[in-house]
Amino acid sequence: MTGTSALARPSDLAQERRLLTELPGPRSRELLERRRAAVSDGVGTTFPVFVERAGGGVLLDVDGNSLIDFGSGIAVTSVGASAPRVVEAVQQQVAAFTHTCFMVTPYEPYVRVCERLAELTPGDHAKKSALFNSGAEAVENAVKIARHATGRSAVVVFDHAYHGRTNLTMALTAKDMPYKRGFGPFAPDVHRVPMSYPYRDEPGLTGEQAAARAIAAIESAVGAERVAAVLVEPVQGEGGFIVPAPGFLPALAEWCRRSGALFVADEVQTGFCRTGAWFACEAEGVVPDLIVTAKGIAGGLPLAAVTGRAEVVDAVHTGGLGGTYGGNPVACAAALASIETMRELDLAGAARRIEEVFVPRLRALAQRHPVVGDVRGRGAMLAVELVRPGTTEPDPATTSAVAKACHARGLVVLTAGTHGDVLRFLPPLVMPEHLLLEGLDVLDEAFDAVAQGPAPAGVQAPAAPAQQAPVQQQSTV
Repeated sequence: MTGTSALARPSDLAQERRLLTELPGPRSRELLERRRAAVSDGVGTTFPVFVERAGGGVLLDVDGNSLIDFGSGIAVTSVGASAPRVVEAVQQQVAAFTHTCFMVTPYEPYVRVCERLAELTPGDHAKKSALFNSGAEAVENAVKIARHATGRSAVVVFDHAYHGRTNLTMALTAKDMPYKRGFGPFAPDVHRVPMSYPYRDEPGLTGEQAAARAIAAIESAVGAERVAAVLVEPVQGEGGFIVPAPGFLPALAEWCRRSGALFVADEVQTGFCRTGAWFACEAEGVVPDLIVTAKGIAGGLPLAAVTGRAEVVDAVHTGGLGGTYGGNPVACAAALASIETMRELDLAGAARRIEEVFVPRLRALAQRHPVVGDVRGRGAMLAVELVRPGTTEPDPATTSAVAKACHARGLVVLTAGTHGDVLRFLPPLVMPEHLLLEGLDVLDEAFDAVAQGPAPAGVQAPAAPAQQAPVQQQSTV
């Protein structure tokens, strides 16, 4: 990883954890009151500190605190939150024009993004793309394409899946609260089958056996001849960073080929180097018929894509795909700059190095704290699942307590999982190694603090130092 490279972050933003106030600080608390008065309560906030600047591996809040970022805006800012190439490309494009609508008068950056997607996504067949604004919008359009191309209507999804918050994608998403409750009825002809979940499956169940279980459910409850698409996250995101057992994805893809269904990979969270390859499907050589991308594609700007076999994507009639803002020229410029940054800095290799740094520490943590039931993930998409010691019963309360303890110490972490019992880690791929190690130290402290229980009355729990000197360190993680 090249966390100190000029390509990766602004040189004037110190890559350090620095706590000057309690968190949230006084200015953040003032803004939080304004937020409460003006912003819908339906919009949640994980950690109510208001960010003023960000880059590399840190977030700088309005009170001057510098926080280590193990969240990347939910896997979005893989190249950093202010990567110089992205900043420059966006500034140039904004100065030229911000919008014309590609469906009215097109522009080259849209075409160039589609060309890059054809080059980068798995498979050497002819590919085409359509661009959208969000992962949910792209997933919905992938379903539209699959239904139109196959003439079928049924869509198969999996336990613990997350695919978005629109009406159709809520139907595709498994978790009720907070994503679905009270928002129905949902789109029909969506069918859920078991996912390969090695930690919770019966011991010894192989990926092929888990796939056979899912396929049996499809054939009995849906009918192979009705299935337009099997939609799966190669590594599940919101469901808890579940990595299916080897053989699961290839077996599903092969069944799709035999049955005439399309294999659709939702790589919204896993794509663009996050799991140590450009796309997570590559780990087992799976070539999707359609692949959905968003999040890390454009360095923080809203852009998403459906890329697939040219004959499949072209099956839709002219005018059947699109949207006013889809493939906005500024977002396209950001995507091209992000992809170039990923190539020049070998951010797929950086993700693999992050895994090398993280996993031994997480396994050591599991040895010390029996509440950690499972350590899993791939590349820079890693997680621990927390359970009541001696059982596999989910422990969301401890998960929440550890996350809050991390936040209080200046480390941004996220939770996930169907039961809210997973801590997930998504550091920017450009994070310097000294920050990775310090963040892991903070994680250790948070687990220790939660294990010790609340401090006695009148005794203040230990906090991070009030100020830390900047660390000057070259890193090639």
